[in-house]
Amino acid sequence: MTTTHKLAVITGAADGIGWATAQALAESGWHVALLDLNGALAQERARALGAQHSGWACDVTDAHAVKQCVADVHRHHGHIDALVNNAGIGDQTAPTLQQDINAFDRVLSVHLRGTFLMSQQVITCMAAQPRDGKGVRGAIVNIGSIASVGGIPGRNAYCAAKAGVLGMTRALASEWARQGIRVNAVAPGYVKTALVAKLAEQGAIDGAAINRRTPMGRMAEPEEIAQSIAFLLSSHASYITGAVLPVDGGWTALGAPDSVLEPLTV
Repeated sequence: MTTTHKLAVITGAADGIGWATAQALAESGWHVALLDLNGALAQERARALGAQHSGWACDVTDAHAVKQCVADVHRHHGHIDALVNNAGIGDQTAPTLQQDINAFDRVLSVHLRGTFLMSQQVITCMAAQPRDGKGVRGAIVNIGSIASVGGIPGRNAYCAAKAGVLGMTRALASEWARQGIRVNAVAPGYVKTALVAKLAEQGAIDGAAINRRTPMGRMAEPEEIAQSIAFLLSSHASYITGAVLPVDGGWTALGAPDSVLEPLTV
């Protein structure tokens, strides 16, 4: 097994931001291990990228499954140079007093516990690897959200989980910098994914209102988030750790009602 090409592990890789990131990294010369709860689709996606890539079934909330999957990926590829903690699920959208605690726990488990478990196992691999010319052994990018820094009524679990992801990002970055492991996060706004489309169908979000509230006047394409992730994993970001990169079309920058923005022309 050659170690010429870097290997990136991506969770939630079969669709949306994860799949877009897998494609972006593969196009840049990375080898990619695609992890997803839907293992068959992950394997199909990997085959579409080429023989040097791999697909794996993995439930990121299951500590034993994560440990086994990361060990299998490491054995198969020989090294792990990057991790993208992208796995996520939709939140219940309801008044607080009507929310179900099991659904609440599930959201935190996937977004927060999953990020921790994957990071824990991958860092174990990275820490044993040699440093590159700038002292880096590996890089992790976690997926935050505009909900990491702002409240969304009726989405308590998602906001809590994504805020926790940013806290964990900074804690891991601080702990592992001296060991040559960089940890950063991107914080997307609304992105045109199947998950967001489902929320729109359920009436949980209003696409037109989101566009009006976003200074750039539209939702992001998954590929735009993927390119930001690819940058943070690249050697161009070799001195960046503990950072949170907003990729939200100006959402978090806007400190006034959307009525101050110019009317949308499309």
